[in-house]
Amino acid sequence: MLPSLWAKTFALKQPGISCLRGIHHTSAVRSILQANKLAPIATRTSIPLPNPRSTVLSTFASALSQADLASESEAASAETLPTLTPPSVSYWLVFSATLVFAVIVVGGVTRLTESGLSIVEWQPITGILPPLTKAEWEKEFDKYKETPEFKMINHSIGLSEFKSIFYMEWGHRVLGRFIGLAFVAPLAYFASRKALAPPLTRNLLFLGLLIGFQGALGWYMVKSGLEDSIIETGSVPRVSQYRLAAHLGTAFVLYAGMFGLSMSTLYDWRFAKTGEWGGLKDPMTWKKVVENPIVKRFARYSRLLAALVFVTALSGAFVAGLDAGLLYNEFPLMGGRLAPPTDELFSPFYAKAADKSDLWWRNILENPTTVQFNHRCLAMASYVGTGALFAWSRSAAVKAALPPLAGKFALAAFGMANVQVALGITTLLYLVPVSLGAAHQAGSVLLLTTVIHLLVALRRPGMAARIWRQAVAKGRKF
Repeated sequence: MLPSLWAKTFALKQPGISCLRGIHHTSAVRSILQANKLAPIATRTSIPLPNPRSTVLSTFASALSQADLASESEAASAETLPTLTPPSVSYWLVFSATLVFAVIVVGGVTRLTESGLSIVEWQPITGILPPLTKAEWEKEFDKYKETPEFKMINHSIGLSEFKSIFYMEWGHRVLGRFIGLAFVAPLAYFASRKALAPPLTRNLLFLGLLIGFQGALGWYMVKSGLEDSIIETGSVPRVSQYRLAAHLGTAFVLYAGMFGLSMSTLYDWRFAKTGEWGGLKDPMTWKKVVENPIVKRFARYSRLLAALVFVTALSGAFVAGLDAGLLYNEFPLMGGRLAPPTDELFSPFYAKAADKSDLWWRNILENPTTVQFNHRCLAMASYVGTGALFAWSRSAAVKAALPPLAGKFALAAFGMANVQVALGITTLLYLVPVSLGAAHQAGSVLLLTTVIHLLVALRRPGMAARIWRQAVAKGRKF
C-alpha cells in the first residue's frame, strides 16, 4: 500500500514523470507495483525513501525503451487494433467492378451500332426517363434531325429506327448513373460505420470522384460528334478518337481500381483470420517469398505486362474511333505484306503543320492504317509478354519461389491472352460484326482482370492485416 501511495504522490510532484506516466499509461509500472503489493513481505521490492527518484526514473526508462522497440506483435497486443476492412466491402467493390465491366461492353455495342449520337443533350437528372408520349418522341427525333449524323448518314430513318438507337444510348447513360449510386451510397454507409481503413478510404473517394468525371467526359466526347464543322469539312460524323480513348481509359482505370482494391481487402482479411497468403498456409513464409530476388523480378515484369495490356486496350479505342478495323481485313498480313508501305503509314495527308513537324504523331493517332498496324503490334507484344511470363513461371527455380496463387494467375493470363487474340483476329476477318466487336472489347477487360489478380497475388499483406494476424495467433477473440 505504501509504495503505491508514495508513487502517486511523487508523480504529482514531478511534472516530467507525470508526463511520462501519461504517455503509455505504463502497464509495466502498474504490474511491478501490483506484484510488489501481492508479494510476501520478505520478498517485496525495497524502495528506499531517501532517494526514490532514481528508482522510478529507471523503471520508466525501461518501459519507454521497450515501447521504442515495439514490433508488430506488440502492436497486436494493444487494446485498439487498426481497422481491418470486412469482406462485405470487397463484395461491394466486386459488384461495382462488374457494373463497370457491363458499361464498358454496352458502350462498345453503342459505338458499334452507331447509337451514341442519338441523344443530343446531357440531362443528368431528368434524362433518367426516356420519352413517354408520342409528342415527346417526336421532339427528341426533331433534335436528332439537326445533327450531322442524321443529315449525312441517317436521313432516311424513321421514328421506329430512331427509337432503337435512342434506347441503346439511353441504356448506356442510365447504367452509368446507376454505377454512381451503387458506389457512392455504400461508400457513405461503410465510412459512417468506420469499416474502412484510412488508405482505402482515400482511394475509394478518388474512385467516386472519377465516376463523376467519367460522366462529364462522356458528354464531352458526344459533343465532338455533334459539331456543325463536321458538315463543313465533309468528314464522317463520329466522336473524336482522342475523347473516346480518354473515356474508355477512365473506365479501365475505374474497373482496375475497384477490382484491385476488392481483391486486396479480401486477401488481407483471409490472411488476418486464417494466415493464408498467396495459396500458402504458413503465415510466416510470406516475408521470405516477397523478399526473394526472383519474386521481386517476377513482380516487376508483371507490372510492366499490366501496363502493356492497358496501353493495348487503349489503342483499341483509336481503332474504334477511326473505324480502322474496316481496313486490311486479313491476318497476319496487311495487303499481302507484314506491314503497309511506309508512305501509307506516314502519309503527308495527315500532317497539318506547314513544316510537317507533326507528321509522325498525327499518323500514329489519326491515320486509320497506322492505328490498326500499331494495335496489331501492341496486341502481339501483349500476347508474347503474357506467354513469356507464364513460361518463366513454369521454370523450376521460379516455380519454387513463387506463391502458388501467382503461378495459377500467370496461367490464367496466358489462357485469356489466347482467347483475346483469337477474338481480335476473328473480328478483323469478319469486318467487325457487333457481336464479335463487343466480345473483343470484353476480352480486353478480362485479360486485364487476370493480370491484376496476378499482381494482387504477389502483393504483401497490408500492415493492418499483419497486426491482426499477430493478435489472432496469440488467441485473442474479437
